[in-house]
Amino acid sequence: MSIFRKKSIEELIASSQKNSFKKSLTAFDLIMIGIGCTIGTGIFVVTGTASATHAGPAIALSYLIGALACLFAALAYAEIASMVPVSGSAYTYTYAVIGEFVAWLVGWGLVLEYGIGASAVANGWSGYMVGILQSAGISLPELLIKPTSQGGIINLPASLIVLLIGSMLYVGTQQGVKFTRILVFVKLAVIFIFLVVATPMIKPENYSNFMPFGFGGVMAGAAAIFYAYIGFDAVATTAEECKNPKRDLPIGIIFSLGVCAILYATVALVLNGIVNFSTLNNPEPLARALRDNGSNIGSALVSTGAIAGITSVLLVLLYGQSRIFFVMSRDGLLPKKLSSMHKKYNTPHVSVLLTTLAVALIAGIFSLETLSEMTSIGTLFGFIVVALAVMILRVKQPNLKRSFRCPMVFVVGPLAVLSCGYLTFELLTRNWHYFAVWTAFGILIYFIYGYRKSTIKK
Repeated sequence: MSIFRKKSIEELIASSQKNSFKKSLTAFDLIMIGIGCTIGTGIFVVTGTASATHAGPAIALSYLIGALACLFAALAYAEIASMVPVSGSAYTYTYAVIGEFVAWLVGWGLVLEYGIGASAVANGWSGYMVGILQSAGISLPELLIKPTSQGGIINLPASLIVLLIGSMLYVGTQQGVKFTRILVFVKLAVIFIFLVVATPMIKPENYSNFMPFGFGGVMAGAAAIFYAYIGFDAVATTAEECKNPKRDLPIGIIFSLGVCAILYATVALVLNGIVNFSTLNNPEPLARALRDNGSNIGSALVSTGAIAGITSVLLVLLYGQSRIFFVMSRDGLLPKKLSSMHKKYNTPHVSVLLTTLAVALIAGIFSLETLSEMTSIGTLFGFIVVALAVMILRVKQPNLKRSFRCPMVFVVGPLAVLSCGYLTFELLTRNWHYFAVWTAFGILIYFIYGYRKSTIKK
């Protein structure tokens, strides 16, 4: 049989109804999940590190360029998500439109997006927590706060927070969603406090060297921070748990992206206005920038909000990764045990457990920069394939019912492919060897296991 064998949209929906989740999520929940997954390490950590190493104050432009590329992809996502209300995000859509092998590659890329992304977020959480503890006079041994790749034994705080959040997801989705709502409101309040406290401290001279690395640096910054926008993809993974997915998925995807883009660009401008960009390459740039300007109370509040914000991102990423494993397992491409549901909690407990343990280990070993750039590659690859899938469906099945239609799809689709493709190229120039090894390993697993065990073949 061909490696490009497909599942029809009708088959995907039918299989999801046999082994699915309780439908409990509303449009408001989806917006909270989107914001909860997006506003975190990207705004509290990467804004500073990307300013210092890639774009300077022009990192605000990087965020807007990244948001524009995301908008093109989000419009495509919204159309296909409303047509195929099944968990699995880009993996599921690709299976229906292009075929199994490409779907496997997309799913393998989503493991980068969610699993490695969660590890990167846990690193950011650790940086702020260590800063809070040091402010309280508590110093942890260097060997227990540095990842193995930087000479430590393990980044213990990063691993512990992953285990804590994973245990929460093990016992139920709704508990995680309620927790996410609280954390989202806390971090939005703290971002507002940061803007109010920091704006009067802006020194115009800090903008004098606005684009220190040139426009190439702005584009490199856009590629590096792109993983900060993966929240709307996490919304698509909730499809089977939505009360009204055909209406609510497009609302959750587009609205959460718009809110987050405005917040990213605004915070980036204000942050670079209160200190020189060269001082921002540290694990807690917003909090330290306020301390450097004499606002210790503001710094403490921002650190608290960062902990809340990054925790909510970590929760949604672990949730998304467990659902990706669940759907790939249901299709036979991964062991069936990963799609088993807990009799008491009605959660994919084996998928949650595997995701939690793997992310805890990776977070303890690798540094934030390497993890974040690998995450962006996986995200961009998924976005490109989804944009192609939407255009293919418009040609091959123009009469399919579409609750949401991507406007000017044959303009928006190519723009999504080109913009995401360029950002992928930017990242591959620095990380191609990691991505090549990851892809080769994924292809090996597919031909050894997935191709033979696929439910289509049976």
